[in-house]
Amino acid sequence: MAKKDPAVPVTPAVQVIERMFTLIDVLASREEAISLKEISDRAGLHPSTTHRILNDLAIGRFVDRPQPGSYRLGMRLLELGNLVKGRLNIRDAAVGPMRDLHKLTQQPVNLSMRQGDEIIYVERAYSERSGMQVVRAIGGRAPLHLTSVGKLFLATDDPERLRAYAVRTGLKGHTKNSITQLDQLERELSKVRQYGQANDNEELELGVRCMAAGIYDDQGKLVGGLSISAPSSRLEEGWLPKLKETARQISETLGHNPGSNG
Repeated sequence: MAKKDPAVPVTPAVQVIERMFTLIDVLASREEAISLKEISDRAGLHPSTTHRILNDLAIGRFVDRPQPGSYRLGMRLLELGNLVKGRLNIRDAAVGPMRDLHKLTQQPVNLSMRQGDEIIYVERAYSERSGMQVVRAIGGRAPLHLTSVGKLFLATDDPERLRAYAVRTGLKGHTKNSITQLDQLERELSKVRQYGQANDNEELELGVRCMAAGIYDDQGKLVGGLSISAPSSRLEEGWLPKLKETARQISETLGHNPGSNG
């Protein structure tokens, strides 16, 4: 606990809050419910004081009483934790690593997310002084099957969902390289799953190639994709390991355990 400033008097309200935090820490140290006596002993508080504070916490659902005289952390803490988790901003986690990757490649780095049957570009890192570049506008959209990040998302769909996507979109193409047949797309997605990365080989726009790696959350769910876009003659396969490493770094910031996703 933080060291008290002797110049600042401790008011009863502050003291109660400090004791509340102490009791929550004691409950957090054990998975099973703990008796009132053990809680008060470990917190260094009188049983009557402990009982009073725990009862107040139980009213707010911060503490549960599975049986008389025993306590454990309550569901309200889980609800609040999920709110915090939901506010973990992929963009905030990605901006710094994206800039570092751009400095290495001198080509635009894009952060994209799935929205329905399209990907949407939510952030980019690029330099106006880097000569010819392929810059995707933030807020721009593109069909999943024509983009490297889109293929990452389609690769997570089961066969039924993939077929439904093909029916809805008609797998319309933009260039002569576009994948417009379901069987061809299925073969492409099999490679995506095998290698853990995806490519756009002039399928969205002639003269432009992209490579992408996935960004995952703490549950191992694909939540975004990081891609490098470049003129076809300037995209280097040697960038792929650093792209994957950058995506992994962002995923870890979001709580992803690398061992939980192949």
